[in-house]
Formats: sequence, C-alpha cells, structure tokens
Amino acid sequence: MSNIGFIGLGIMGNAMARNLLKAGHTVVAYDIVPALLDRVVGYGAARGESCRDVAARTEIVITMLPDGPEVEQAVLGPAGALEGAVEGSILLDMSSISPIVAQKVGAACAAKGVAFLDAPVSGGEPKAVDATLAIMVGGEEAVFQKVLPILKIMGSSVTLTGAVGAGNVTKLANQIIVACNIAAVGEALVLATKAGLDPEVVFNAIKGGLAGSTVLNAKAPMVIARNFKPGFRIRLHQKDLRNALLAAESMKVALPLTSSVQQILMALITEGKGDLDHSAIVTFIEAMAGIEVKSPQKAAAN
Repeated sequence: MSNIGFIGLGIMGNAMARNLLKAGHTVVAYDIVPALLDRVVGYGAARGESCRDVAARTEIVITMLPDGPEVEQAVLGPAGALEGAVEGSILLDMSSISPIVAQKVGAACAAKGVAFLDAPVSGGEPKAVDATLAIMVGGEEAVFQKVLPILKIMGSSVTLTGAVGAGNVTKLANQIIVACNIAAVGEALVLATKAGLDPEVVFNAIKGGLAGSTVLNAKAPMVIARNFKPGFRIRLHQKDLRNALLAAESMKVALPLTSSVQQILMALITEGKGDLDHSAIVTFIEAMAGIEVKSPQKAAAN
C-alpha cells in the first residue's frame, strides 16, 4: 500500500480519492475549499494543511485541478507541492491542462529530482465513481510502471502515450471528438423533434448502427430527460477546447469544427449555463430552431 497525496477534491477528485481509500491506500488530502476537504476526510483521508504539507508527508502526489494556472499555483507557487516534495518522489498531475503547462511543471519537477507524469482522464463523474476512467499518460516508462497499479485503481484503461505533455495532447484529441459528437447528437435530436418524431424512438433506432457511440448512449438520454446535472461541466469543456485551439495554433493546425463548438460553449457560459453538463450544448441548437427536444406526446401535453 502506498502513501498518496491528493490535491483537488472536486467532482472528479472526490471520487478518485475515495477509490484509493477503498483500495486500502493511505491518502493525505487537501483542497482550498474546506467543505470538499472535510468530505474526503470523512471517508478516512488524513487532512493536509497545504499543498506543501501534502507533498512532505507522501511519496506520490496526485493533483486533480481545473486548469493550468491552478496546477502551476498548487505545484510551483508559494507553499506548493514542489516545496514539500523530496528527491525521488513522484508528482502525478491528472488535470486536463495545456501540454505546454504540463511540460513547464515537469521541467521544474525534474530540476528538483522529482519525477513527473501528466495523466489526464476521460469519463466524467460516472466513470470516476465506478473507477473505469480512461487515463492518458505522458512521461518516462519507468515512472509509469511504478504508478500503474495506482492508476488501475482509478481507471479501466491506462495508456502511456509518449513523453511529458503527450497525455494532455491525447486528452485534447479526446475532448475534440466528444464535443463535436455531442453537438452532432444535439443537432440530430433537434431535427427529429422538429419533424414530429419521438427523439427517444430515433435514438433507439440509430444507436445500434454506425452512428452509435459511447457519447450518444450517455448523452442522448440526458437530453431527452432534460437532465443537465453536471457529469462534466460546460465551462470545463470550453477550457479544454480553448487549450486545444491554442496548441493547434502553435503547431499551425486548423481545427474548424473545434472552433465552432468552442464558440457555442462560450455563448452558453455567457448565458449562465457554464455549470450545466456539456450535453446542454443542445439548448443552443434548440434556441436557434425554436423547439425543445421531447416526445410529441409530452409536447402536446404542455
């Protein structure tokens, strides 16, 4: 059993830390939001006083934070994890951030003799709870092998994709596919509803064909049920697409579909919908069509 630090206890970090505790590991946890820290301490984690304190008390530190600036602050800032980490320890950043930031943090860790991996995840809250996340890792093979048993506690698919930063490039590719897929699902269901069809019937008719996908199976029922409780928030997906576009610009790669969906997400954030699930992309399409996705019977009842 390992002594693991865990920094960042939001929707994803909460579930991931809990799975590590269930597996019998010792977890020293910290979050700047006291209520989030209290919740994980209630599961049996030890209370960390700061990022530095967590790193000083553990051999492996996991960070799960919203974006690059938060990772830089938690690791490189005053009272950050790197201040407390000792030579030979491992810092594992599971946040979804810019590959450029991941490489910057990795270089700072290397200068102190601390191993670093970037290992963003995909699957949202349901897969974090079930410990079936897809985990995409960037870093050295030897370090990856050391933490692989720990990663397998949190995910069902764990892949080393390349050097530091490669994990986040892979995650950005994942997020492009997911975002564009959700937008396509929204457009399809809006079209079906506008034509007078029952969107649930349409969903059941197409899910077994070539259009079938994990995204369709997960998000179409949420749209039809009008359930936009966040598994993955719009504002976080917008952040990921922004990072994808910035990375693409640096490499002179055009991403026209990504750009369009990123603008939809930004418009929804402006409308105050940033904390809804990303399946709420459909509401942007519904507003343009003047119709809400629902069965004809429910529409008639209203």
